[in-house]
Amino acid sequence: MVPRGLSWSDAGTDSADGCVNGRVLIVAFDGWTDAGEASTRAATELRDRAGLRLARSIDPEPYYDYQFSRPRISIRGDGTREIVWPGAQLYTPADDGRLLVLLAQEPARSWQAFVAEILDIALAHDVEHMILLGSLLADAPHTRETPITLSSDNEEVRDRLQLERSQYEGPVGLSSVLADSAETAGIPTLMMWAQVPHYVHSTPNPKAALALVRKVASLVGVAVEPEALAREAEQWQQGVDTIADDDEEMAEYIQQLEHTRDTVESPEASGEAIAEEFERYLRRDDDRGKGDRGEGPLGS
Repeated sequence: MVPRGLSWSDAGTDSADGCVNGRVLIVAFDGWTDAGEASTRAATELRDRAGLRLARSIDPEPYYDYQFSRPRISIRGDGTREIVWPGAQLYTPADDGRLLVLLAQEPARSWQAFVAEILDIALAHDVEHMILLGSLLADAPHTRETPITLSSDNEEVRDRLQLERSQYEGPVGLSSVLADSAETAGIPTLMMWAQVPHYVHSTPNPKAALALVRKVASLVGVAVEPEALAREAEQWQQGVDTIADDDEEMAEYIQQLEHTRDTVESPEASGEAIAEEFERYLRRDDDRGKGDRGEGPLGS
C-alpha cells in the first residue's frame, strides 16, 4: 500500500498518462533553475505524499562553498538546536514503490564528481527513468494555467511524448549536466520546466509547484491531488489579483501577457512558433537575476 493517498494507476503506455514506467527518480535543485521555489516545492510535495524516507545524503564538503550556500540553524521538536548543512538527499520508498526523490542545492564546484555520485546512487537503486524538475521566470500571466514544457535528449522518450528536440545553445545548470551524464549511463531522462510570472518572482509560487506535481503524476501514472498545495495556489492567485486590481499599470501589463499567451496557445499556432517563443524567453537571461531563465525549458 502506498502511504498518504498516493496510488499507482494502471495507465497505458500508449499515451502521455503513465508512459514513464519502472523506478523513477525525481530530481530538483535549489538555485539557478528554481524560480519561485517551484521545482523544489514540487519535489518535496511528491516526497511527502509518497511517504518517502531519507536513505542517503551526499557529503557536502567537496562541493559547496559555505560563504554562498550557508548552513542553517533550526530548532528540533524538543527545543534543541541543530545545524543543517547544504547538500543532496535521496528519499526512497519503504516498500517496493517506484518513486524516488533527490533534493539538492546546486553545488559551487566539482560538478562532474557530484553528478557521478548521483548516478552511482541512481544505478544502485535500479532507477530506470529520471525526471528533472526546473522553473524559470517567463512572460507568463498568473491568471492562466502554468505552462509546463518538456524536453529530452532521448529519442525514445521524445517519440513517446511527441516532443521536438531542443535547439537551445547557451549556459546550462546542473540539471542539464546530470541529464547528459544520465543518458550516457543508460538512464532515459526528461526535463520538465514550469514558467513562473517574472513580475511576482520574489515570493514562492505554489501554483507553478502544483502544475509540476500534476504533470509528474500524469506521466508516472499516479493518482495524487495535493489539496493543501492546491489551496495555497488558489490563495496565491487571489493575492496577486488583489495587487493587480490596485495597480492599473500592472493590470494592463497582465492583459498584454494574457493576449500574447492566448495567441501562442491558440490552435492556429504552429509548433515552430511556440518553440521560437520559448527561445525568446531564454535569450533574456542576461537581463535578469538568479533563477530568471536558467537554461530554460529547451536547455536539455
